[in-house]
Amino acid sequence: MGTGISLKDVIEVRFHGRGGQGAWTASQLLAYGGLRENRFVQSFPAFGPEREGAPIQAFTRISNKPITLHSMVYEPDIVVVLDETLLGTDVIQGINPETLIVVNTNMRPEQVREKLSIKNNRVWVVAATDLATKMLGRPIVNTAMLGAVVRASGIIEIGSLVEAIRERFSGQLAERNISLVHEAQKEAKTD
Repeated sequence: MGTGISLKDVIEVRFHGRGGQGAWTASQLLAYGGLRENRFVQSFPAFGPEREGAPIQAFTRISNKPITLHSMVYEPDIVVVLDETLLGTDVIQGINPETLIVVNTNMRPEQVREKLSIKNNRVWVVAATDLATKMLGRPIVNTAMLGAVVRASGIIEIGSLVEAIRERFSGQLAERNISLVHEAQKEAKTD
């Protein structure tokens, strides 16, 4: 495992996004990457009939052992925020000082901690909207955020994520998203 995440039976990830940003797709791609490493996975969303732009959550579990939990993620090891306007109490619900937080923002990590009123958590930031708009022509930030998550946590290998993207997307769309993952992985920062 990489920085911020300890080796344990189940690593739980909670994604916070808005409808249309690809939070559930990000959750699925992370799980597919875990499958490529012969691990046990779960991926599922929590949303109802919300419209595009409404807040949603998605969840991923990755484990070296069978997963017996079948609930939402209440105490995440990793929180991924695809839209900085969602930074608030929902994001920090259930976290502990070891929870890793990865945010799509132009803010610095210490600014994110201040906004969330947290002191000890490791925070990683990446300007995913800027990168996605430049590289995809659209502000769909899910794959960029996964590049940052892999760098920050080491939850899966980058090659496993690339394979998952190639399986989910095809042709130029896959290749542009893979380039975006690598760029976001390089651009992600912590303090």
